[in-house]
Amino acid sequence: QVQLVESGGGLVQAGGSLRLSCAASGIRSINVMAWNRQAPGKQRELVADTWSSGRISYSNSVKGRFTISRDNAKNTVYLQMNSLKPEDTAVYFCNMKDAQGDYWGQGTQVIVSS
Repeated sequence: QVQLVESGGGLVQAGGSLRLSCAASGIRSINVMAWNRQAPGKQRELVADTWSSGRISYSNSVKGRFTISRDNAKNTVYLQMNSLKPEDTAVYFCNMKDAQGDYWGQGTQVIVSS
């Protein structure tokens, strides 16, 4: 059974930093590791992803402020979030894909106060 467990969310002032982590169990040969977010009343959006090929991409709204990284040995993906803005407030979801399927974490809340 595949399980993704996120951690690191919380309340932070604008300009501050947070680091999210997502550890997976029961999954092998992860191709894509990604972070998505969903703000109240808005659709879920891709924030950043990292592929086994080495490709990394970011949404324009976070480029230059967020950094995604992965530890394949630990089946873990990280999201370092700097210079946080109130508009970054959302539930952040970890997503991983392998040849067998597409898996999601339960989400972790990030609140950025102005």
